[in-house]
Amino acid sequence: MSPTPSNRPVDRAMLDTARATIIDLMARHHVPGLTVAVTDADRLVFAEGFGCADLAARQPATSDTGYLWFSMSKIATATVAMRLTDEGRMDLDAPVGDLVPQYKTRSSVQPSVRQLLNHTAGAANPLPVRWVLPGDAADADIQAFTQRVLARYGRPKRPAGGPARYSNLGYLVLAEAIARATGEPFESYMRRALLAPAGMTSTGYAPRSDVQYATGYVRLPRVGTPLLRAALPAGIVGDRHGEQVALHRFRVAGAGYGGLIGSAPDAARLLRLHLADGVVDGNRILTPGSARAMRTIATPGRPFDLGLGWFRRRADRDAVPRFVEHWGTGGGFWNAMRLYPDLGLGVVVMANTTRGYDHSALMTALVSAIAR
Repeated sequence: MSPTPSNRPVDRAMLDTARATIIDLMARHHVPGLTVAVTDADRLVFAEGFGCADLAARQPATSDTGYLWFSMSKIATATVAMRLTDEGRMDLDAPVGDLVPQYKTRSSVQPSVRQLLNHTAGAANPLPVRWVLPGDAADADIQAFTQRVLARYGRPKRPAGGPARYSNLGYLVLAEAIARATGEPFESYMRRALLAPAGMTSTGYAPRSDVQYATGYVRLPRVGTPLLRAALPAGIVGDRHGEQVALHRFRVAGAGYGGLIGSAPDAARLLRLHLADGVVDGNRILTPGSARAMRTIATPGRPFDLGLGWFRRRADRDAVPRFVEHWGTGGGFWNAMRLYPDLGLGVVVMANTTRGYDHSALMTALVSAIAR
């Protein structure tokens, strides 16, 4: 595991233990490829790839390999919503319907923007398995698909203000609210307001020719392949490689909830921004109060207790050292990023597997090698 420049000391023996933990975890959970990155509030501590980004080509996963972020994208979306709040361009406690007219209830109590952030706005959560298009789909096709999803589901399903119920759709509505507040397409505003100033140069909402991307894999028996082809849109399912079925490159239709594509070090830059209470590379993106509010877990729910973006499983509420996190999971990929505010560390792991693995053990091993 190759550390990159940082003033934070690293325990080499513990780092070897972390490496062994990762390799063992990948073998036990049949993970083809995986990339980790660890950051403090100032700089990347290290990043490294393991296994294969593409099994057919025997292409190794590296620190720069790109992965679909899926729901880790929500932290980027929430960060920009809070930035607009800091600038006075969005009111967290204003009704969502002021910006997105269709998102209204028949009652006098209307869902607020804050409730979209913490998943208490009553949004439905339809399974987004088919919310994907081929990797070469045009931006206009992605945006048109997203608008169709909003037209079908984009109204409250439950009363606002109850327990948090995780919703991908809620963040599609939030992205639409951001676009209405700024008068600019969501993706272009995100690039200008967050990705560029944060230095997330290899991450965006569409594949790039200069980035090597991991191939997503689904591990299943041969008899399951026809079912997988039936479940996903035509052209997404590729060839089998042993026990793994490859997925052709695709884009997520729904930038606000899961559309980012990029590297683990770029995700670490987003973590760095939050560890530094809103600053990255000298650029202030958020006020300290907004960064802290995002990671303050104040709303009970299921399966997670929520802040304004970040979450924590109820089973982890008494974990030491304490942390908040966000996962990003979907067809072909399983990712997680975690903040340890008391340690001043952030960890991200991105893998090209559909099934979950013990990311917590992996992160604990990494943090043990670095924390002092």
